Amino acid sequence: MKILLFLANGFETMEASVFIDVFGWAKNEFEIDVEVVTCGFHKQVISTFGVPVTVDTLIDEINSDEYEALAIPGGFEEYDFYKDAYDEKFLNLIREFDEKGKWIASVCVGALSIAKSGVLEGRNATTYHLKNGYRQEQLRELGAKVVNKPIVTDRNIITSYCPSTAAYVAFELLEKITSKKQAQQVKKLMGFETK
Repeated sequence: MKILLFLANGFETMEASVFIDVFGWAKNEFEIDVEVVTCGFHKQVISTFGVPVTVDTLIDEINSDEYEALAIPGGFEEYDFYKDAYDEKFLNLIREFDEKGKWIASVCVGALSIAKSGVLEGRNATTYHLKNGYRQEQLRELGAKVVNKPIVTDRNIITSYCPSTAAYVAFELLEKITSKKQAQQVKKLMGFETK
């Protein structure tokens, strides 16, 4: 199975890398058949803090039927994150994944792209909660019911409220597409506390 990891220009590096690591550990240590495929609008994408990343594929080449889930890390406005994150091609891709009932997982302000697409209308979600909650207010204005919790899952969509939640979003997505047992095994082997 394949997970599509969308990298907007100005994406936050840590929020993206956790999906690569968590699913990499699952594949390497437990032979879980999963591959993370990175995509963007350009072959080279520059992260928030200036790290250049070469993506596997471009957004125009994506067939959503080939993927189990879509992962969306957040990013910084001052590094043009929203130029790509709010592009209509990407918003259409989010709508496709949602219409097909596929999992969509976001970290921090990645939730704003999901809301901008319209699929969070009337659904529970969260996003960056600090700095007086101004990003959560934006999420509310885009139609979501804001829940001020670290991770919020509503049907097939997982959202979270800041970078510290990134690894837990990746584990949650792993659990949803495999099993709780497999996700707990990976979590434990990576040194995260398990319940």
